[in-house]
Amino acid sequence: MEIGIVGLGRMGANIARRLMRDGHTCVVYDVSPEVTAALGEEGANPASDLADLASKLTAPRAVWVMVPAGEITETTLLKVGDVLEPGDAVIDGGNSYYRDDIRRARRLAERGIHYLDVGTSGGVAGLERGYCLMIGGDAPIVQHLEPVFVALAPGVDA
Repeated sequence: MEIGIVGLGRMGANIARRLMRDGHTCVVYDVSPEVTAALGEEGANPASDLADLASKLTAPRAVWVMVPAGEITETTLLKVGDVLEPGDAVIDGGNSYYRDDIRRARRLAERGIHYLDVGTSGGVAGLERGYCLMIGGDAPIVQHLEPVFVALAPGVDA
C-alpha cells in the first residue's frame, strides 16, 4: 500500500521504516527538512510540505499523523485534512482523548474524509517488535487499511 506519514520523530520514522520493510510505499513529511531528507535516503518519498505530500499519494489517500500530544496534534490533523479530498483518510496515531477523536471525526466527515483513531504503543522498540494498535474507525476504511495495520503489529509469534 501507499501511505503518508506526518511527524518523523522516533516513533513516526520507525513506523515508516517498518512499513517500508514490509513493501509499503511511504511518502513522508516532518517540519524538519533534514529529518524528512534523511528518511528519503532510506527509501521513503520525501515531501516538502503537506500539499506536496498529498500530491504524491494516489487517491484514496491515507495519511498517518504521529506528532506529540497537545495542540500540535489538533493543528496538524486539521492541516492534513485541508489538503485531502473526499474518500481520503486521516489516521491519528497518538493516544488522543476519545472525545477529541469524536469531534475531529465529525468535522472531517463533513468534508467526506475518514478519520481513524489508532492509539499506538511500542516506542522505539516497535521497529523490531511491532506496535500495539488500538484501532477505531468505520469498518470499511479499517478493512481497506488492514495491510498497514498488519505490517505494524507484532503478530502472533512475537
